[in-house]
Amino acid sequence: MASSSSLSTPVSIDSPSIAKSSGSYMPAFLTTAVSPFTSVYNRISQWRTELDLPNPGTVENLQKEVKNTHLTNFMFDGARADLTKGLSINPAFQVTHSFQLASQTSSPSYNFGAVFANENLFMQGGVDHDGNVNARFNQGWSQTNVSKIQAQFSQTVGHNMIQLEQDYQGQDYSANLKAVNPSPLDLTGIYIGNYLQSVTKNLSLGVETLYQRPTLDVSELSTSYLLKYVGREKDWIATAQIQPLGILQTTYWQKLSEKLEVAAELQVVAAPTRRDAVATLGARYDLRMATFRAQLDSTGKVSALLEQRFAPAFAFLVSGEIDHFKNSAKVGVGVMIESSTLTPEEMGMQQPYAGPA
Repeated sequence: MASSSSLSTPVSIDSPSIAKSSGSYMPAFLTTAVSPFTSVYNRISQWRTELDLPNPGTVENLQKEVKNTHLTNFMFDGARADLTKGLSINPAFQVTHSFQLASQTSSPSYNFGAVFANENLFMQGGVDHDGNVNARFNQGWSQTNVSKIQAQFSQTVGHNMIQLEQDYQGQDYSANLKAVNPSPLDLTGIYIGNYLQSVTKNLSLGVETLYQRPTLDVSELSTSYLLKYVGREKDWIATAQIQPLGILQTTYWQKLSEKLEVAAELQVVAAPTRRDAVATLGARYDLRMATFRAQLDSTGKVSALLEQRFAPAFAFLVSGEIDHFKNSAKVGVGVMIESSTLTPEEMGMQQPYAGPA
């Protein structure tokens, strides 16, 4: 018979016998089961690291250089004035008053906007004279992981919108998930996911999938394929995007010198009910105190925009467009004035914002 002292001797919870009896063999079993997958993953990661492929950028900025050269995002008509006042450097905080009138395409408008930003946070908001509100919020959790929220609240029924977005950039790839007006109850809304992967130091391939469900009975799924090729000296970029229903969009951008950039874009629609194509050529020329953009396309439109800075805080803009096929023309003039409560020394110390994109 065992003595009472042996029965009362405490046993450590780290005892091997207790570990075996408590089922510690399960982690070993799981490790053995997943080891082939872990080995393959480690080999692929090591192979990708040895290739030293660059990050291809985001799908949203796939045609960034072309859009910055063409006039599509800069063209305006009528009269325009933007008055900006800087209130702080760090964190960056500024307010803007924007006026527009005598436009052929839109009614006179006024918009008040504000921007607040630091290293990890970016907030932008605006409200117009009709009470329409738009807002943007970016939170950078790290240099590669950013959460984004955009919202628009309008007095017009059906124009309200909220967009949730998560952007992640890996060493040689970028991924993005986006939801527009999502409903967690019935899963209606628009959902977009894209992935762009560097295949070589110059070539990147990607895919973008769009799922939209406006009502419970209607849904649609479509997938686009992306291509991006960058020159060895990064002085030219070519992109292509194949969309469903026979839509092809290609772009080409080249930097000819430190001051001159040119860009071309071709959109082809080869759908069963529609067949057409539009080609656009544009150029941007940067002077010491001015920027000139010119553009023409196959629909007969010729456009130009001049931004002349007479001082760091004052710029004058002139834009014009002639449509030869419709025999019409548009002209716009504008001013951009910046003021600040900061001293000249503080303004000289100001650095451009480099927070979450």
